[in-house]
Amino acid sequence: MMKQRLFQLLWGLSLYGFAMALMLRANLGLDPWDVLHQGLAPRIGLSFGMTVNAIGLLVLLLWIPLRQRPGIGTVLNILIIGTVVDLSLLVLPTPDGYAARFAFLIAGIGLNGIAGGAYIGAGLGAGPRDGLMTAIAGRTNWPIKIVRTAIELTVLAAGWLMGGTVGIGTVLYAVTIGWVVHYAIPFFTLRGADASPKPAFQAEP
Repeated sequence: MMKQRLFQLLWGLSLYGFAMALMLRANLGLDPWDVLHQGLAPRIGLSFGMTVNAIGLLVLLLWIPLRQRPGIGTVLNILIIGTVVDLSLLVLPTPDGYAARFAFLIAGIGLNGIAGGAYIGAGLGAGPRDGLMTAIAGRTNWPIKIVRTAIELTVLAAGWLMGGTVGIGTVLYAVTIGWVVHYAIPFFTLRGADASPKPAFQAEP
């Protein structure tokens, strides 16, 4: 069972990075977190993917007051997603025409939501950003779709102020991704895996 969970975690994280690269190549507006990553990357002198990894590490600090417990999935999230984005950008073509670009965008959004549900459903620890989402949802009893949408819109505003690219794809992602993840998590949750928030940063009894 653990092998199955680890396999789902790894393909979920890899698919997540690939989906992000698809949205970048579409060039119709980045998802809210990537607007922030794009705005920060030139300021800190890192590639886009390495900026993704660095911000993931910083977001992890926000887990402390929420008492969320990181797992192996949390660590692998920080290491894998940004790396896969950089590698995918090396091989993905730049689509010509709005039809192809829009197809990249829709595929990116859909695969991103599925990938998020898959790696969270493995029950080996959510990534820094999604752990923030599940922790807030667990503490407030608000639906995942509402919490995720609120976080995305907040991050979008910060990224836009820093000069990140905002477009139709940004808005479409912000208002739809919460719904995709909301239904993907229970679909991909494996038997014996717990994708719910866990208390953290406490001494064991």
